[in-house]
Amino acid sequence: MEAFLKIIQLLLSLSILIIVHELGHFMWARIYKMRVDKFYLFFNPSFSLLRAKRIGGRWQFSFLSSSAPEHWKACPEKTEWGIGWLPLGGYCKIAGMIDESMDKEQLRQEPKPWEYRSKPARQRFWVLVGGVINNLLLAVLIYSGMLYVWGDNYLAAKDAKFGIQCNELALELGFRHGDIILAFDGKPIERFNELQMTMLRRQAKTATVLRSADTLTFDIDQQYFPAMLHAGMFELRQPFVVHNIPDSSHNLHAGLMEGDRIVAINDSSVFIPQDIHSLLQRYKGHEVNVAIQRNDSLLQLSLLVSEDGKLGVFLGSSAEDFTITEHHYTLLSAIPAGVTKGYKTVNNYLSELKLIFTPKTEAYKSVGSFITIGKIFPSSWNWNAFWSITAFLSIMLAVLNILPIPGLDGGHTLFTVYELITRRKPSDRFLEYANMVGFIFLIGIMILAFGNDIFRLFK
Repeated sequence: MEAFLKIIQLLLSLSILIIVHELGHFMWARIYKMRVDKFYLFFNPSFSLLRAKRIGGRWQFSFLSSSAPEHWKACPEKTEWGIGWLPLGGYCKIAGMIDESMDKEQLRQEPKPWEYRSKPARQRFWVLVGGVINNLLLAVLIYSGMLYVWGDNYLAAKDAKFGIQCNELALELGFRHGDIILAFDGKPIERFNELQMTMLRRQAKTATVLRSADTLTFDIDQQYFPAMLHAGMFELRQPFVVHNIPDSSHNLHAGLMEGDRIVAINDSSVFIPQDIHSLLQRYKGHEVNVAIQRNDSLLQLSLLVSEDGKLGVFLGSSAEDFTITEHHYTLLSAIPAGVTKGYKTVNNYLSELKLIFTPKTEAYKSVGSFITIGKIFPSSWNWNAFWSITAFLSIMLAVLNILPIPGLDGGHTLFTVYELITRRKPSDRFLEYANMVGFIFLIGIMILAFGNDIFRLFK
C-alpha cells in the first residue's frame, strides 16, 4: 500500500509538472501563430492510451491506438492532444521545430508561414523558454500558497539548545555530541534540518560551533565529502520523554506515566535518549534506579532493563523544550515570500548541481531516476509534503531544462541567442546533429541514474 501511494503521488506530481511545462511552449507558440501538431502527457512510442482532437467544433477521441484515425489528417491545423503510456516526460510538437521528434520529412519541405522555423528569433526565444518560465511560476505559486495556508515553522540551528547527536563520520570530522552548529565558513545557518545539506552545498572548509560555553572554529577535511553525501550526520538531541508504555512492556506496572522525563540512572546524570541507551548497555537484565521528573516533582523508580538494553517505552517530544520559529503570512505577504523561497531553492539546486559536476565529491553517484524521486514522497498522504516536493521538482525541471545542452530547451535557446547576436541562423543540418548529440548525452544521464538506482536496490 505504501509503494502504491508513493507511485500515485509521483505520477500526479509529474503530470502537473509536465502539463505546466509543455503549456509554456504551447501558449507562446499559439501567441505567435505557430501550428502545434501534438501535445502529449507522457511519451507514446508505438501506441497511445488516449488521443483527442477537436474537429468541426466537436471533440473526437481514440483509445489505445497505434496511430490517429485517418480522417484526422484532413485537419492538420488542429492540435492532437494525448496521453502516452511511458511516464518519462511529455512533449509539445511544434510544426517546423527540430526537437526530440526528429521529424525530418517535415523539415525537407519548404518552410510554411505557420512553422516555428519561419518565425523571427525573438519569437522562437519565448517559445523555447516558456516551459522554464511556467515551471518557475508554478513553484512560486505553490510556495506562496503553502506559506499562506501553513505558514513557515522551523527549528533554528541556534535554538537546538541540547545540540547535535553525531554519527561516526561527524565525530571523525571534529564535531562532538552536544555541539550547537552556528556557521559554516563564517556564514550562519538558519534551519537545523538543513545543517548537513548546507555544509555540502557550500563545500564548507570550516565549521563554527558552540561547545559548552566556548565558541570554536575548526577545519573540515575536504576528503570526507563523498562520505558526507549520505544522510544522518546530525540528529537533534532532546530530552528522554515517555510517550507511551505498551501493554507488552516489562515496565508496564513500574509506575511510569506519559510525560515522565528521565534525568538520572544509578546516580549518573543523563537525560538524552542516546546517552541513556549507551548507559543501559551496562545493565542488561538488571534493575536500575531511575530519577524521574514528573511536572514539578522528582521521583525515584526501580526499572528493569531488558536483555537488549531497553526500558520498553516509546519516546515522545515536548514543544516546550525548544523555541520554534514561526512565520505567518497574509495572502498579499505570501506572494513575495514565495518568490524569495523560490529564488533560494533555485540557488540551492544550482549548488547541488555544482557538486554533481565536481568529480572529487563523487556526488554523481547519488544521481537517481524516477525510483529515487518516488522514494522521497511520504508513505501516507500528506498535502504539505506533496506540494513541497512538487514545487522543488518544478524548480529542478526548470533548471535542468535551461542548461545549455543540445536537445534540452537550454540548448535550443543557446542557438537562438547566438542567432539574435550574430544575425546568422545555424543550419538545419547542424541543429539535427546537435540535437542527436544532446539526445545521446541525455540517454547517458538516464543510464547513470537508473544504474545508480539499481545498484542501490541490490546493495
